[in-house]
Amino acid sequence: MVEMTEDRGRPLRRRLSRRGSHGPLMVTLCVLAAGALLAFVYIGYVLWPRWPGPPVGRDTPPLPIAVAGVTFNIPPAAIRVPVQRRPGAQDRVDLAFMWPSLEPPDPAAKPPPPAPGAGPIPAQAERIFVTIAGAGDNLSPADRVVNIYPRYAEAEATLGPGGLAVLAFRADTPYQGEDLIYDAAAPGFLVRCTRNGAGPTPGTCLYERRIEAADVVMRFPRDWLDDWQGVAAKIDQLIAGLRPAHEQ
Repeated sequence: MVEMTEDRGRPLRRRLSRRGSHGPLMVTLCVLAAGALLAFVYIGYVLWPRWPGPPVGRDTPPLPIAVAGVTFNIPPAAIRVPVQRRPGAQDRVDLAFMWPSLEPPDPAAKPPPPAPGAGPIPAQAERIFVTIAGAGDNLSPADRVVNIYPRYAEAEATLGPGGLAVLAFRADTPYQGEDLIYDAAAPGFLVRCTRNGAGPTPGTCLYERRIEAADVVMRFPRDWLDDWQGVAAKIDQLIAGLRPAHEQ
């Protein structure tokens, strides 16, 4: 009788032992499920639409923002992305300024729609767009002129607006449909521009400047190059206004 009792108890002990072996696995699954739930809640919080914050006035003092360790004093009203309107270190900031005043856009002002046949928007209503980002491993603008652009550009430049030289990029290259436009007499002003009529939007120029470990890229209409000396002076003025006085 004793032997029979022990034999009957063995399957029960095996079942209890098997049930107990699932304990750590269940704990792990619960922890993973809780982590996934917290991640879902966080993503939902970040993406959930919120009421817009109070409008930023044009007279709000500039914010000290560091990009790649380079400090800029930036008017909050010029910052296009609301989440970037905070002081401190940031990976990049996206800005817009009225042209030619270089004032931050008035967030409360809404330009009237153009009347039929009224022609292009006047320069006073236009804007210059600025992006400041860390340079990282990117080549500097000067290095690209020497080491990159000559591989894809035509051999000869043509005469452009205001005496500028226009060097077209060849077709079937990464820069097809663009031109390199520069002052051949006194190198210092150089932009890369798309061509008018080459796409659905008017030609646009990119002006780039390396400031220590940060790249400043400005975007403006190609038509402005008719007064490129004025554009160059305004760009210098804008960059100087964004830098602390003791670092200029």
